[in-house]
Amino acid sequence: MTDFLYDTPGNPRPAGGVCGFLSARDGKKLRYAHFSATAQPPKGTVVLLTGRNEFIEKYFETIRDLAQRGFGTAILDWRGQGGSDRLTRNPARGHVRSFDDYENDLERFFTEIVLPDCRGPYYILAHSTGALVSLLAAPMLSNRIRRMVLVAPFLGLHKSPLSMAATGRLTTLLCSAGLGRFRVPGARDTRRPEPFAINVLSSDPERYRRNALIYETYPQLAVGAPTVAWIHAAYEAMRTVHDPEFMARIRIPTLLVAAGADRVVSSRAVENYARRLRVGSLLTIDGARHEILQEADLYREQFLAAFDAFVPGSDALVP
Repeated sequence: MTDFLYDTPGNPRPAGGVCGFLSARDGKKLRYAHFSATAQPPKGTVVLLTGRNEFIEKYFETIRDLAQRGFGTAILDWRGQGGSDRLTRNPARGHVRSFDDYENDLERFFTEIVLPDCRGPYYILAHSTGALVSLLAAPMLSNRIRRMVLVAPFLGLHKSPLSMAATGRLTTLLCSAGLGRFRVPGARDTRRPEPFAINVLSSDPERYRRNALIYETYPQLAVGAPTVAWIHAAYEAMRTVHDPEFMARIRIPTLLVAAGADRVVSSRAVENYARRLRVGSLLTIDGARHEILQEADLYREQFLAAFDAFVPGSDALVP
């Protein structure tokens, strides 16, 4: 069934997709889709995990790229965004109680959809927030995932008026005061894409406008600024994955890809994390902005070449 996927001019859905909904542990409905490889021999399935305020349709091009490489793709919309159930009465608020909920949803997705319906072996390709969730879930995924490729992982903000510790203290105080479901003051409404000339996500005008058209045509897929609770949950997840004891439990070979011109997440934080991760290797794509998979061919092709070298790969890491 593909009736739950949305086409726009220049962004048709890939062929051979199945789309539906699964129930999370708490009953929330999560939209998912999976697509078959179009090239032979089949190499397995890439579990594609999106960033905040993203959705399945934004990755149609990447799904086709993977299919042409012999990989099927399994993808879901995180709770609170895309075509999945919202978590507050105001559907415009980007909210989550804890990133543990994302981790639990990912585990449910694997158990109910990926393992029974998608060909192994399995790999993860994750962007930004999805990459942070992947690290958080890595100990649980050790026996299921062969390799992970994490693109611009959300391990710290590019610029923030507060340190991580100060952010944690402030958001803890606000959540304790019952303000967790309120939007972060001064945060931009991400339901409306910025004009291309001032955007910080991609230097490719055609891909940027293609994606903007999805948000404009199907505004129900988008969410606005994050809530205080979402920021607090992200802080707690970052604190967890930076803990040395937790990092020692990550045993999946992982390629971290930093965008050299990232103005959303901190490339320095990504590079430092890769150096500390025992099973990690690093690629920095100079000049690329935050959304490398939505970037100009110059940067996107560098990423795809690195992906091809790393996945499926051997047991040895590549630099």
